[in-house]
Amino acid sequence: MSEKAKEREEEYSFKCPACNNGTIKLTKTVYDMTDGDKMLIVKFECNECMFTTNDVIPLTTRIEPGIISLQIKNENDLKSKIYRSPVGILEIPELEVLVEPGPRADFYYTNVEGILERFQKAVQIYRNSLDGEDDDDEKRQEIDEILENISKAMKGDFNFTLIITDTGGGSYIIPQDESKYSYQKLDHPLTMDE
Repeated sequence: MSEKAKEREEEYSFKCPACNNGTIKLTKTVYDMTDGDKMLIVKFECNECMFTTNDVIPLTTRIEPGIISLQIKNENDLKSKIYRSPVGILEIPELEVLVEPGPRADFYYTNVEGILERFQKAVQIYRNSLDGEDDDDEKRQEIDEILENISKAMKGDFNFTLIITDTGGGSYIIPQDESKYSYQKLDHPLTMDE
C-alpha cells in the first residue's frame, strides 16, 4: 500500500457480531489509484474467530441513477474499468447473462475481463450441474455455446454490449474508448419489479 494511502488510514473497534467474544478491528483506507480515482477500502477483522470481510467503495462515482452501456469490440475494450454498486443490474444480452444484486451485494470494482471471468465461472457451475441428466442435451448445447462465446469475448473476438442499470446510482464505467460509452439518466428510478 502506498505511503499516501497509509497516511489516511483510520481504525475503529467494536464487539464481533459473529462470535460475540472478539473485537472487530475496522480499518478504513482511502487509496489513490494511478489514474486519479480514489477508492475507500474497508476491512473488518475479528481478533478471536478470524471473521473477516472487505469492501471496496469508489469515491469518484456518479451519484444519479442511470443506464450505462459500453460496446466491446476488441481486446483493448476489455480493460475498461467497471464499478458496480450494490443495486446495479449487470447484463450482456449477446451472451444471455445477467446478474441481479442479492440482499448482501457489495460494490465491486473490476474490468470487463473480470466481469467475463465471473460470468464464465457461474455458467460453468450451472453447466456442470447438468452432467448426468439424460434429458438435458439441448440445454447443455445451449450452455456450451454461451461458454464458447464467453471465451471468444475474453480474447476480444466476440462483440457485445455491457449494460449496467443502476436504480440507486453509484455504478459507473471508465471506458478505454469514450466513443463506445453511453449514459442515460433515469428520471424516475426503476424498481426491481419493472
